[in-house]
Amino acid sequence: MGKGYHAAIASNPYIVGSFACIGGGLFGLDISSMSGVLTNPYYLSQFHNLFCPRSYGAAMPAGSFIGALAVSQLGDRLGRKKTIMLASIIWVIGSILQCASVNRGMLVVGRIISGLSVGISSTIVPVYQSEITAPAIRGRMVSLQQWSITWGILIQYFIQFGSSYINGVASFRLPWGLQMIPAIILFFGMIFSLKALVGSWTITVRLDSCFENDFLTIANRDEEALEILADVHGGGDKNDELVRLEFEEIKQQVIFEQLKGNIPRRVFLGSSLQMWSQLSGMNVMMYYIVYVFQGSGLTGTRAGLIAASVQYVLNVVATVPAIIYIDKWGRRPMLILGSLFMGTFLYLVGGLQARYGHWGTLEGSSTPVWLITGHDSATKGIIVCSYLFVCSFAVTMGPVSWTYPAEIYSLKTRGKAVSIATATNWIFNFALAWATPPGFANIAWKTYYVFGTFNFAAAVHFFFMFPETVGRTLEEIEDVFNEGHTFAPWKIGKDTGKKTLADIIDQRKEHSDSIDEKEQV
Repeated sequence: MGKGYHAAIASNPYIVGSFACIGGGLFGLDISSMSGVLTNPYYLSQFHNLFCPRSYGAAMPAGSFIGALAVSQLGDRLGRKKTIMLASIIWVIGSILQCASVNRGMLVVGRIISGLSVGISSTIVPVYQSEITAPAIRGRMVSLQQWSITWGILIQYFIQFGSSYINGVASFRLPWGLQMIPAIILFFGMIFSLKALVGSWTITVRLDSCFENDFLTIANRDEEALEILADVHGGGDKNDELVRLEFEEIKQQVIFEQLKGNIPRRVFLGSSLQMWSQLSGMNVMMYYIVYVFQGSGLTGTRAGLIAASVQYVLNVVATVPAIIYIDKWGRRPMLILGSLFMGTFLYLVGGLQARYGHWGTLEGSSTPVWLITGHDSATKGIIVCSYLFVCSFAVTMGPVSWTYPAEIYSLKTRGKAVSIATATNWIFNFALAWATPPGFANIAWKTYYVFGTFNFAAAVHFFFMFPETVGRTLEEIEDVFNEGHTFAPWKIGKDTGKKTLADIIDQRKEHSDSIDEKEQV
């Protein structure tokens, strides 16, 4: 019973996928590890008033960019799970360096190393989740990646907030040290999962195909690939109809994909979606929310920290509806409506700042900033619009920005293509880390208009260029893109019907026949 029980747990996509997304939580931990120390006097003293640092803010996305690109090789050579384990080790090393840092250089190096881990995990986890789940729940599963990010932000922020009451350097070193714990849990948990299914390269196999089996087939290890499929889909019976059909389909698909090159369009869509997720302004609101609220007229360090904590809680809560309904609502409506709402709320923030703000200085600083004083209603309006902006992102673009790129690529290119898409996310994150502080310092409220305009432009792009993918197997998505440029994305509807085993078998036969015809052509 023990072996079978553990194998059943290890092959449950919800358990495996949820556990893997701890890797996404590392990104969240890093985001609020910055915002929580910006006003910490012991941190400012230790690092000589490094309080709004472009070098500090840009160090992590710079490392993440390199880590995301590395997955283009690591994901295929090591496999998904071993790559996640490697990311865990790198995160621990980076956290140790940050926790022990005594100067700016050591701190920045530690953040770059942690960034490598975030880049690797944020790339490989969505791919892994999309490959182990059926179409009906794929969006929900990959959305857990975004939810884990929000939890990481929230948990680390409250640890930072609580530690701020500690006297001395422990007030910022303790949170940086504690963030090693999730990575350690993830590493040993993946070891357990690897042992749970003896003899298999995978913890489970998604209903429509499995990368590891595809890889084994590419590597001419057909017998091992067939054995894995039989263990998971056919109760060990290699002659099971579904097992044989899937095995033959994988072989044919591998051969067919070696002959075709319909890739650039999908790479562009995945990369542009990750670009828009950064240009939406969400991470700017996460990194610099304390300063945003101070500039809006919210006085007192504690008041600003508490107001920011409400935003982080809303970020977690608002992601829940997306997880539940993403496979019913569809990707396109969430992207389009989310962008429109975010653009509107940012324009409202910018308008209130422009109407009631002026140049001045904050208490204890001589640096001019744009702020609001004596207009309590305007202050509350900005805070509310900021909250609504965050909720709009959390319930729409946040989850879809990880789901969509992970499901639109073919098995041959999935690892490398998602690597490029996620690297795009991090290069724009890096650029914004450098551009945002001088933006606030020089054009002030106009910065919100810039990001608002990006959101409206994104909505137009989503409407005209992004086809719907919800409810489709990865093979069906392949067929959608193989139609070329003749289809209108807004005319492609959702396919949310649940498939029975008979439906899957029929689909396998149809898809195999389709591949045979294309090979003959």
